[in-house]
Amino acid sequence: MAGWLFVITLVLAVAAVYRPLGDYLHRVVSGRRSNVVERGIYRLVGVDPEAEQSWGVYARSVLAFSAVSILFLYLFLRVQDKLWLSLGFDGVPTHIAWNTAVSFVTNTNWQAYSGESTMGHLAQMAGLAVQNFVSAAVGIAVAVALIRGFAARKTKTLGNFWVDLTRITLRVLLPICVLATLVFMVGGVVQNLSGGADVTTLTGATQHITGGPVASQEAIKELGTNGGGFYNTNSAHPFENPTTWTNWVQLFLILCIPFAMPRVFGRMVGQNRQGYAIVAVMSVLALASIALTVGFEVHAGGTVPQAVGAAMEGKEVRFGVPDSATFGAVTTLTSTGAVNSFLDSYTSFGGMMPMVNMMLGEVAPGGVGAGLYGLLILATITVFVAGLMVGRTPEYVGKKIGAREMKLASLYFLVTPAIVLIGTAAAFATGHNATALNAGPHGLSEVLYAFTSAGNNNGSAFAGITVNTPWWDTALGLAMLLGRFLPIILVLALAGSLARQRPVPESEGTLPTHQPLFVGLVVGVTIVLVALTFLPALALGPIAEGLS
Repeated sequence: MAGWLFVITLVLAVAAVYRPLGDYLHRVVSGRRSNVVERGIYRLVGVDPEAEQSWGVYARSVLAFSAVSILFLYLFLRVQDKLWLSLGFDGVPTHIAWNTAVSFVTNTNWQAYSGESTMGHLAQMAGLAVQNFVSAAVGIAVAVALIRGFAARKTKTLGNFWVDLTRITLRVLLPICVLATLVFMVGGVVQNLSGGADVTTLTGATQHITGGPVASQEAIKELGTNGGGFYNTNSAHPFENPTTWTNWVQLFLILCIPFAMPRVFGRMVGQNRQGYAIVAVMSVLALASIALTVGFEVHAGGTVPQAVGAAMEGKEVRFGVPDSATFGAVTTLTSTGAVNSFLDSYTSFGGMMPMVNMMLGEVAPGGVGAGLYGLLILATITVFVAGLMVGRTPEYVGKKIGAREMKLASLYFLVTPAIVLIGTAAAFATGHNATALNAGPHGLSEVLYAFTSAGNNNGSAFAGITVNTPWWDTALGLAMLLGRFLPIILVLALAGSLARQRPVPESEGTLPTHQPLFVGLVVGVTIVLVALTFLPALALGPIAEGLS
C-alpha cells in the first residue's frame, strides 16, 4: 500500500504542475523582454539578443558553447590541487578528467570515480554543478528550437541560442533549485563547507569523509535530470537522500519539467490538444515501465526473495522495494541516472527494465528538453508510417513530412543504437569486458548497460564492472559525446527544414494527431522500433539470465 501511495501521489503532483509550469516555461522562451541581469550577460559575452539565428548558426552556437565548457572543465579538474577548497585532493588523472568533463557537459553525469574522495568543494561547485545547470538548459533550448520549427511560417530562423540558454538557466532552473535546496535542507540533506573529518569504519580503516554543498547540488541534479552525485552511493547515501519523503521530492523534481514540456509544445504550435497527446504517450510508457519494474522486484523468483517477500538485495531498508524500484525506473526513463539502490542486484528482468527504458530513447518523459525532441522525432516517424498506410502525404501539426524530414528523423533514431551496439561489441572484441565482475549473460548485461547509459546520456551504472581505466573512460566519453551532439545536430536540421515550410491546412484526409488512436500508434511504433533494434542483445543478456 505504501508503494501504491508513493506512485499515486507522485502522479497527481506531476499532473498538478503540468499546466502552470508548462505555461511559465512558455512565457520564458516566448517573451521578448530581457531583465537587467540578462542584458548584462549579453553585453559581457558580446551577444545581440535581438539577432535571430538560422538552424546552422544555432547548432554552431550549441557546439561552440559545449566545446569551451568541456575544455574549461577538463583543465579545471586537472589543476584542482592548485586551487582553493581542494581539500588536499590531487589533480584528477587525465582519462578521468576527460570522461568527467564530457559526462557533465553532455548532461550524462556518468561518474567513474568516488565523488567524496576525488573532488574538492570548488570542483564540485564551480565545475560540476555549473554544468548541471547549463547542460540541462541546452537540452531545453534545443527542444524549443524544434518546436519553433513546427510553429514557424516560411522563415529561416529558430531564435537565439544564447538568449534561450540564459533565460532558461536564470528564470527556470536557478529559482526552482533554490527552493528545492531549502526543502532538502529541512529534510536533513547536508549543506556546508566543512573540510571533512577522519572517521574509523567498522573494519578499523580510517576514512576521510567530506561534507559540502550537497543540498544545492542534489536539487539541481534532480531538477536538471542529471545523474551525478556528491557521494559514490548517490541517492542511497543518507546525506543525499535521508528519508522516504526526500526520495519522493527527488522524483518529483526529476519529472516535473520533462512532463511540462509538452504543454510548451501545445502552446507554441497553437494546439494544446497536441501537447496532451504527447504527454499521454509519455505517461503510458512511464506507468507501464514503473509497474513492470516494481512487479519484477516484488514478485521475484528464487528461494531467498520468496522467503522474505521481495528482492531486498541491494535495496535501502528505509525505502523498501517498491520505492527503490520506482526510483530506478524513473531515473532511467529520464536522463537522470541517479540511483538509490544497486541495479546490479536487481532480478534479471527487473534489471532489464532500466536498460529498456534507456533504449526507448528516454522519451517517457526523458531528460529536460531531450525527452520532448526525441518523442517528437518518433511522432514524426509515426505520421510517416501512417501516411504510407492510407496513401497520403504525411503531415504533423501543419507541416509536411517529406523525404528530407524522414531522412533526418531516421538518422536520429539510428545514431544511439549504433553507438551502444558498436561500443558493446568493441569491448568484447578487445577483451575489455574482462573488467566485468560476472561472466555469462550477466556480464554481457553489465557491459551493455554501460554503453546504453553513456550513449543515451543517462549516467546510471549497472555496477559490477570496473570502468575507471583509460580504455573505458575514453570509449564511454566518446559514446557520450556522439550520443549527445549528433542527435542535436539532426534535430536542429529538422527544425530548420520545418521552419522553411508554409503551413498546410487540415483537410478531411489529415490524420488526427491529438486522438487516442495516434497516441496508441506512437506507443506501438516506439516499442516496435526498440524491439527490432535491441532484442537480440537483450536476449543474450538479461532475458537469457532470467529464463535460466
